[in-house]
Amino acid sequence: MPVSTPKKSRSRRAEPELVFGDLWEFDPAPESADPKLKDRYTLFIDGKFVAPKSRKYFASINPATEQPLAEIPHASAKDVDAAYAAATKAAPAWATLPGAERGKYLYRLARLLQDRAREFAVAETLDGGKPIKESRDFDVPMAAAHFFYHAGWADKLAYAFPGATPVPHGVVGQVIPWNFPLLMLAWKLAPALATGNTVVLKPAETTSITALKFAEIIAEAELPPGVVNIVTGAGDVGAAVVNHPAAAKVAFTGSTEVGKVIMRSTAGTGKKLTLELGGKAANIVFDDAPLDQAVEGIVNGIFFNQGHVCCAGSRLLVQESVADAVFTRLRNRVRTLRVGDPMDKNTDIGAINSKTQLDKIAELVQAGQDEGAELYQPSCPLPKKGWFFRPSLFRGVELSHRIAREEVFGPVLSILTFRTVEEAIEKANNTAYGLSAGVWTDKGSRILKMSTALKAGVVWANTYNKFDPASPFGGYKESGFGREGGKHGLADYVKLT
Repeated sequence: MPVSTPKKSRSRRAEPELVFGDLWEFDPAPESADPKLKDRYTLFIDGKFVAPKSRKYFASINPATEQPLAEIPHASAKDVDAAYAAATKAAPAWATLPGAERGKYLYRLARLLQDRAREFAVAETLDGGKPIKESRDFDVPMAAAHFFYHAGWADKLAYAFPGATPVPHGVVGQVIPWNFPLLMLAWKLAPALATGNTVVLKPAETTSITALKFAEIIAEAELPPGVVNIVTGAGDVGAAVVNHPAAAKVAFTGSTEVGKVIMRSTAGTGKKLTLELGGKAANIVFDDAPLDQAVEGIVNGIFFNQGHVCCAGSRLLVQESVADAVFTRLRNRVRTLRVGDPMDKNTDIGAINSKTQLDKIAELVQAGQDEGAELYQPSCPLPKKGWFFRPSLFRGVELSHRIAREEVFGPVLSILTFRTVEEAIEKANNTAYGLSAGVWTDKGSRILKMSTALKAGVVWANTYNKFDPASPFGGYKESGFGREGGKHGLADYVKLT
């Protein structure tokens, strides 16, 4: 492994620095599995694939090539009405089906997804832009795990809520985001079905393909018609799903701005509502932390899925005495990240999901520079086609800077410093969001103190971005309310009598 020649120093010998780039190139390792895409997809309503009554379609674009992948149907209000009519008709029989029988359907969905894992991983990467190794190793396996987990709960709900009788809400309207299309579908569908609800689901406009492919699995699993209905389109379709009078519950994952609109529109309607919204998580490194391990956690926390993660550790708080050492290690580590073709198994950072999102990231990075923060970006080449952005580190960030307050939703890390535990807590909680946080320290007592003091739904200790279907996930403040996963997630899909 080549190393640079350390500079001479009178005080101490400089540490050798790893050099990559042109001195150590990887051969391309493209994923070759067939995603089995259709030229044109249709809606899935009442167990059938049907053309939209609007007769309108739009292109789903591959963000790495800017080329269309498939035509996606744009549902009309009549299509949404039909989906809710089918879900309403199917609700009584599904709710009274023995839990063990509902569980069998969920097990079947999980196994069928595993059978087609490579196909779904490729489709997710082509449609969303994330690296194939993330789709393959995280998104698809975790989606299947959620169906397995909730299948196990389907006939044990009485044990989840001792002393009460859980009853499904009925028909649930669900709207999911573009950053984890398949996984968010699993997070929403699995608990709803396990608890006896029927569903009308609307995926994000830019990433609808894996949801429509999952409809093929639903049909293959012979789920009763109307139990799950999938409608696609833009924001008007999402609004129709949320505001439909047949919806007894609404579940939404997306931006805080849209979440506020949904909250206002459902106020006074009697609908049960859960929201999982934006985040601006603090990843806190104390001076006794294992720094090399922490740097890996920092990289995973902000650059996973190009930073398109609501719980991304986008604010790094480092204790002042180790700030320079952490930044040096972090800068050297970022230089080794490979930005490029998401279908290449060597790629660490794929394509930004859309041109709109790329423009937003660029605007906030420019704002960071204009406000006086110091920007570091590695000199890695970017593909000539597609929407890509270099991993970015900002030093000298102040709490008043936009990059410290606003959700960038991209591969951009803001670095701040602190001196005491109290200052770390104050800075970490100085945000409108409260979805997640990370703590890096060698002291167990400090971890316990931080986990109770931080206003965040999830606090990771000496790790980051670790998920499990049995562990509840959700936020506080402008990051929303309600939980997904675990017994807490089940509670949001039932009424207790």
